[in-house]
Amino acid sequence: MSLNTKIFIAAMIGIAYGLLLRFYPDTAFFNGSLYVLGIVSGIFIGFLKMLLVPLVFSSIVIGVASLESGHQLGRVWKITLLCSLTTMSLSLFLGLLGAHLFEVGKGLNVALFQTAMQQHPPTAQNLDASSFLVNFVQNTLINPFKAFSDGNVLSVVIFSMLIGLALVYGGERFTGIRRLSQEFFELVMMLVGWLMKLAPIGILALLAKLIAKEDLSVLSRLAEFAAVVTGTTLFHGIVVLPLLLWIFGKMSPWTFFKGTRLALLTAFATSSSSATMPLSMKCAQENLGVRPQIAGFVIPLGSHLNMDGTALYEAAAALFVANLIGLDLHLGQQIIVCLTAMIASLGAPGIPSAGMVTMIMVLQSVGLPAEAIAILLPIDRILDTVRTVVNVQGDMMVSVVVDRYTRIPQDPS
Repeated sequence: MSLNTKIFIAAMIGIAYGLLLRFYPDTAFFNGSLYVLGIVSGIFIGFLKMLLVPLVFSSIVIGVASLESGHQLGRVWKITLLCSLTTMSLSLFLGLLGAHLFEVGKGLNVALFQTAMQQHPPTAQNLDASSFLVNFVQNTLINPFKAFSDGNVLSVVIFSMLIGLALVYGGERFTGIRRLSQEFFELVMMLVGWLMKLAPIGILALLAKLIAKEDLSVLSRLAEFAAVVTGTTLFHGIVVLPLLLWIFGKMSPWTFFKGTRLALLTAFATSSSSATMPLSMKCAQENLGVRPQIAGFVIPLGSHLNMDGTALYEAAAALFVANLIGLDLHLGQQIIVCLTAMIASLGAPGIPSAGMVTMIMVLQSVGLPAEAIAILLPIDRILDTVRTVVNVQGDMMVSVVVDRYTRIPQDPS
């Protein structure tokens, strides 16, 4: 049985068990069940928090260090970064715009998350927009060891990006450190894989506890959020990206979708950009005419740096959770959400459901509790299929644009 199937079954069992508990309030069965569910869900959330900092650090170091090829491909990686930042910025804007327009989660306060808020003081909750920059600097440019121990993910992200850049410019001098970083990343990914095996149990406990204690109208709001995120993600993939491809890549959307349908279908079925990468490179080279050296650099790099669907989802989810709690995020906090969602997408592994680890990073960046991911778990697997398709689509689209702008013009003579 696949992990997707196990998570779906566990979610259904958790919802059913939570509904059952609602028929026996204030009984020994109810209280005992909540006690056990609290322990199990606490262990699961604890493991997620434990792996967050090592995963973000190692993944971003490796992702930035992969720019080492830039010494040979100069313009290629610069244009790749420019394209990736542009498309991700547009996807973040779309995610926040959709969440604001439809006001997902407004008017519904979830007591479970409000209790957790009291245990996790927000990092920027009381700041106005004018003091955002000062607070950002003071809370991120700190001793990295203190950041690791305190779980200050923004500081960890900045430090890991600096380490990655140092590995790029240090070249051959730091080969051993680069190899060690790669092995450490693979080690952390092994731990994430083990955690994913426990995910069905943790999801079952979180959902059962949530359904047993909260107003069931939260489920209807969750469906609204899923519809909004799916709609904005599809709009980004069907309208925004093809339009950019047509303008800058001089390729028709029909040609692109016809040539990449195999990779896009595989991304939808597997929810894994890493598993789809060989097909993405094959489609880009054979069907879109991208040179092998360009596809071989842009698409693997894009699997780390160009995650439009993931960034859109995480930004919208943070706003949704804030609305559920009754916290009104001001402009400065929304900027933090956008920056963190963009950076968190760099640290999101290309495997199913592992993005829930980096989702905690986005929530905690503005003081939202990690426990709030419980409300997102029932729909995470469904939305993961759509956002993975857009992630893969963005990688192949950027490879076409980069290929066009880095071709050496032929001498007419």
